[in-house]
Amino acid sequence: MLYKLRQRAQDERGFTLIELLVVILIIGILAAIVIPSFLNQKGKAVDAAAKELAHTAQVAAESFATDNNGSYVGLTPTVLNQYEGTIQVGSGNNNAYIASPGGVSNLSVNTYTVTASSTNGDTFSITRNANGTIARTCTTAAGNQATGCPATNSW
Repeated sequence: MLYKLRQRAQDERGFTLIELLVVILIIGILAAIVIPSFLNQKGKAVDAAAKELAHTAQVAAESFATDNNGSYVGLTPTVLNQYEGTIQVGSGNNNAYIASPGGVSNLSVNTYTVTASSTNGDTFSITRNANGTIARTCTTAAGNQATGCPATNSW
């Protein structure tokens, strides 16, 4: 009896080449489906960081106006950084940033625009209009997928 078991174990020693190729093919198909979605997640993450930075800059701008009798005159990225130390002014450290100059524009005493740039080149802007309404716009860098910037360019 023991002899028959040993004989059977020696006859079935591994996988055939066809079985190995089928397994490799299945793994390849699964990788082709999963890898693009993982790569897209990085773009979404850096865009989300830029959106959050734009919102933080908006809150800092409102704090600045509160301290200056409702006026946004003199608002700069450096001033925003003084109000909120986490606002990064200028690119570096692979983080979203408010460009200096150009990341803040004062259109009048009661309006402003803050623009945050993500590390992949997408920009997210928040504009306070004269009537107090807020508009959010975004632009996607050339060659990028619109990961965090919807087709309407308003987030």
